[in-house]
Amino acid sequence: MNDNIYLGQVALVTGADGFIGSHLVEMLVSKGYQIKALSQYNSFNNWGWLEDVNCRDQIEILTGDIRDPHFCKSITKGVDIIFHLAALIAIPYSYVAPESYVDTNIKGTLNICQAAKENGVKRVIHTSTSEVYGTAQYVPIDEKHPLQPQSPYSATKIAADALAMSFYNAFELPVTIARPFNTYGPRQSARAVIPTIITQIANGMKEIKLGDVTPTRDFNYVEDTCRGFIALAESDTSIGEAVNIGSNFEISVGDTLNLIKELMCSDIEFVVDQERIRPETSEVFRLWCDNTKMEKITGFKPQVGIREGLQRTIDWITQPNHLEHYKAWIYNV
Repeated sequence: MNDNIYLGQVALVTGADGFIGSHLVEMLVSKGYQIKALSQYNSFNNWGWLEDVNCRDQIEILTGDIRDPHFCKSITKGVDIIFHLAALIAIPYSYVAPESYVDTNIKGTLNICQAAKENGVKRVIHTSTSEVYGTAQYVPIDEKHPLQPQSPYSATKIAADALAMSFYNAFELPVTIARPFNTYGPRQSARAVIPTIITQIANGMKEIKLGDVTPTRDFNYVEDTCRGFIALAESDTSIGEAVNIGSNFEISVGDTLNLIKELMCSDIEFVVDQERIRPETSEVFRLWCDNTKMEKITGFKPQVGIREGLQRTIDWITQPNHLEHYKAWIYNV
């Protein structure tokens, strides 16, 4: 474990305008990193969740697109470490627009790695996902578990992981693959199950619409995920490795629903919305993280349990100025 050798150096966070990225930016700033935060370009000049971070006057916000290799080469000049989070992540949308996922997740990762190589970036933390494992063949899932592309999204992430690792093997680019399990918390979009449940209850709906509630997940509070990213970045032992970030705690979607109902004092009824059910062979029915490797390499352990994390998330989402961001009455793909 290094003694924070990256403190004071320049870190580029791609996908900084998103859920995990915005929290990571705040945490990195609190630790003394100089941050270049990439937000996807749009004509409204909206910076996503970077609009709400507590350190906006302490970071350099860039707008652009990782699909452009020339842009990637430009923004990585003078950068010491890259946290590459930018990606298309919604599984249902990958069913209808798979080429978009190839362009962003695979080609975008290629552009970031190539730019990092050409500009002599010292570390690249590439973001994977537990979805690459597919339905667990054994539990808990360690990093040796087979990879199973059960959706176009997971297929592109498997390819992006392989591409990033190839730059380590072929060019000695100091890459680490951070593989978070199901992260949740403030600022998560309504396409995910926990905000879907909370927002429907908070909006006073009589029935809650969900897909299959039998699959299990290893939910990880967003601050723990970010701490995991930083722990990997500050450990040379993680170079050339794929490392799970998770809680080593399995819970079904149905039990998560019941826990949220308890915390929100709700008696809402659950109904199956067929539109929200994945094709049978595409549904990932079981995810449970083995975080042994993470703890061995970095000493990192998650700090926020599921009950505390859900309560924090409920408290944040149910604030009126936050709740208005969510369209609880429609299915967000």
